[in-house]
Amino acid sequence: MSGPYIVRGSVSLPEAELMWRFSRSSGPGGQHVNTSDSQVELRFDLAATEALPPVWKERALERLAGRLVDGVVVVRSSEHRSQWRNREAAAVRLAALLAEATAPPPKPRRPTRIPRGINERRLREKKQRSDTKRGRSGRGWT
Repeated sequence: MSGPYIVRGSVSLPEAELMWRFSRSSGPGGQHVNTSDSQVELRFDLAATEALPPVWKERALERLAGRLVDGVVVVRSSEHRSQWRNREAAAVRLAALLAEATAPPPKPRRPTRIPRGINERRLREKKQRSDTKRGRSGRGWT
């Protein structure tokens, strides 16, 4: 494997807490398609981990509540034909998922007023358009 998978900053996923499972992938393949276990299932016990800071852990548990099964997040990968590349893809996907789930909430939007000039210009253009359309009618041409 290519070392520790960095979530964000100096926080990384420890290899000891990652649980791997391999099975046969579906779909087309070559001659050894029925003998190689290339699909990868990666499990990470988010509820029991000590690798994440407590604030991040709470945030991730809250945001990933729909994906968790008993506090464990599961990521599958079967897009590559080799188990090695599927392992890499699953680990990178898990790190990206955790990075997104532990990100701080965005700053609240500060409402701003519409400048008076913009509003006046809009009303002036509406009036001009109205006058143009009113001038097209046949009234007053007798």
